[in-house]
Amino acid sequence: MAWQVAQLTQENALIVANDWHYDGKYAFYDMTADPEDYQEIISPVLRKDHYYQVLNENKTLVGVFAIEPIDTEKDTYELGLGLAPRLTGQGLGQNFLDFILDDIQKNFSVSTIILDVAEFNVRAQKVYQKLGFKAVRRHSQKTNCSTYPFIEMRRDFRN
Repeated sequence: MAWQVAQLTQENALIVANDWHYDGKYAFYDMTADPEDYQEIISPVLRKDHYYQVLNENKTLVGVFAIEPIDTEKDTYELGLGLAPRLTGQGLGQNFLDFILDDIQKNFSVSTIILDVAEFNVRAQKVYQKLGFKAVRRHSQKTNCSTYPFIEMRRDFRN
């Protein structure tokens, strides 16, 4: 797969925000489900330089990710990611995340990556575990106009 990473363009931010709709319980991840997340991704001011797009060889949007440093832990970043709905459930998740992790390691001084995953999303948790992430805590998080159970997962890149 000849994927490439670039800063998220406004055009692609609007595609993710308005056109990406997931099936069934995964509709939880639609940007329109959470007004705050929606505003962040459509606003260049709010998304700052933390959002990236992953494009295929045809320059078609494959996925997005956001990476942001954690102020309280040196060289620790929080990662959020999303694969285009048309590509989910096809076994691409591990390659997609591995590609993103490789890009992050090349471009950031990272020792640890943290990500939160909705507790119901066992499919994603399995992908994260295969790539070395470990569940470190369960917690409640406000999103989508309510509070939901999440699992924080971490991967240490030192060594």
